Amino acid sequence: MTKAPSKRQMKSAARLYAVQALFQMEAAGQTAEAVRDEFETHRFGAAYDEGEFVEGDVDHFRAILNAAVDFQARIDQMTDRALVEKWPIARIDPTLRALFRAAGAEIVLGATPPKVVISEFVDVATAFFPGGREPKFVNAVLDHMAREAVPEAF
Repeated sequence: MTKAPSKRQMKSAARLYAVQALFQMEAAGQTAEAVRDEFETHRFGAAYDEGEFVEGDVDHFRAILNAAVDFQARIDQMTDRALVEKWPIARIDPTLRALFRAAGAEIVLGATPPKVVISEFVDVATAFFPGGREPKFVNAVLDHMAREAVPEAF
């Protein structure tokens, strides 16, 4: 019998699932509702041949997904300002774009300290890009975004 995940692990899983869901929405042209339902029904806590998916915090997942959709223009503008001028958000890797939207959503929501959001999403980047330069890039972009959105936290 496996030990139940902690609240922190469930929130971390929700962040990872939110990035995957946002990626899927863009790649497959699906609605937020369709992707949310699929993730909640088939991914959260599911077991597959390649392993078991951690149970995610459903409320946190929904909050990130909804905010990413509701505030996408604002988040994309913050991301563009954090990126090098020649690399607008439309030109970056779709996984990173989804990650910046999810992290930006959590920053905009303001319930989690920005430094925690940055650390958590750098971990997500490390999961998607092990051994790559992307986690450092994610750290720099998210730091810029958070300083713009919540300057009083720094």
